[in-house]
Amino acid sequence: MTPSGPVGDRFRRFRERFADENGHQPSVGTPGGDLTVRRSGESPGRRRRRRGGGGEELRVPEAEFTSYYGRPILKGPVWKWDIAAYLFTGGLAAGSSLLAAGGQLTGRPALRRAGRVTALAAVSASAVFLVKDLGRPARFHHMLRVAKPTSPMSMGTWILTAYGPAAGVAAIAEVAGVLPRRGLLGLAGRVLPPIGHAAGLLAAGTAPALATYTGVLLADTAVPSWHEAYPELPVIFAGSALASGAGVGLLAAPPAQAGPARRMAVAGAALELYGTHRVESRLGLLSEPYRLGRPGRMLRAARLLTLGGVAGALLGRRHRVVGALSGTSLLAASVLTRFGIFYGGVASARDPRYTVVPQRERAQARRTAMDLPSDRADPPAV
Repeated sequence: MTPSGPVGDRFRRFRERFADENGHQPSVGTPGGDLTVRRSGESPGRRRRRRGGGGEELRVPEAEFTSYYGRPILKGPVWKWDIAAYLFTGGLAAGSSLLAAGGQLTGRPALRRAGRVTALAAVSASAVFLVKDLGRPARFHHMLRVAKPTSPMSMGTWILTAYGPAAGVAAIAEVAGVLPRRGLLGLAGRVLPPIGHAAGLLAAGTAPALATYTGVLLADTAVPSWHEAYPELPVIFAGSALASGAGVGLLAAPPAQAGPARRMAVAGAALELYGTHRVESRLGLLSEPYRLGRPGRMLRAARLLTLGGVAGALLGRRHRVVGALSGTSLLAASVLTRFGIFYGGVASARDPRYTVVPQRERAQARRTAMDLPSDRADPPAV
C-alpha cells in the first residue's frame, strides 16, 4: 500500500518524476501501482540497460541444441552405404520380377528374359550387401528361427527367403532353350519352362512386399525424418522399384516388346514423385534433411532424371537408342532416390534440433489439448 500523508505525497511525486524522466510507466493494479517498472511497448522478455545516457538493447540469444559431452541425443544408424545399396538392389529385384511376369503373361520373351535374369542378379547382390552388414551369414539363418509379424526385420527375412529361390528357379528356366533336345538334359529342357513360369509368378507375387518392406523398416526406427515419413516411405520405395524394373525393360527389350515397361515407368514415376514431394513438404522441420545438403541434391537430381526417363519412354517408342537412354535415366534416378532418403535420415539423427523441436511441439500440443499450463510461460514480473 502506498503511504499516506506528506511523506507519501513526496514519494509519489518522486516516483512519477522518475518515470517521466526515464520513459517508464508504473504498472497498473493498485491505486499507487507497485515498484515494477517497464518501458512502454516493451515485452517482458526484453530489457534495456542505460549506460551513460544511451541505451543498449539486450536480447536472449538463440537456443543452441547441444547435448552432454557433445554427443548426439540419438544414437545414429550404424548402417553404411552398403545398406543404401541394399535398398536399391531389393527394389530392382522386385521391379524386375514384375516386369518378367508382365512379359510372361503377354507373350514378350525378351522382356521376360531380361526381367528374370536381372531379378536373380539383383537379389544375389542384396544378399551380399545384407550379409556384409550382418557380419556373418549365420545371423541371417538365425533370423529364421522365429516369425514376428510386428518386426519389419523378421518379416523381411522371410520375404527374402520366399522370393530368392523363386527368382532363382525362374532365371534358371531361361537356359532351357539352349539345352539339347535328347537325353537327361533334353528332359530338363522340357520340364524347366512350366516350372519357371510358376516360379516367376510366385516371385512376382512376393515382389510388392520385397519392394516396400524396407520403407517400413526405416520408418520403424527412432531416426526422426524416417519415423515421421512412415506413410510415404513405402510409396516411394514401391514407385522406385517399378521405375527401376521399367528401366531394365527399356534397356534390354526392343521397342515392339517394351509396352509393359513404358506403363510401369509411368506408374512408378507417379508414385515416386508423389512420395518424395510429400516428404519434402509435409514434415515441417523434419523435411529439411531431404531438401538440404547432399540428400537434397540427390533427390532433386532423381526428380529430373525420372521426368526425363518417362518423357523419353513415351516419346521415343520407336527408337531403341532413346528407349535405352530412358531406361538408364530411370535406373540412375532409382539409385539417387534410395541414397537420398537414406542419407536424409542419417542427417536428421545427427542434429539434435530434429529431435528436440518436434518433441517440444508434441508436448505443447498435448498440454493444449488437456488445457494444462505451458512449461514455457513467461515468469511473473518481480
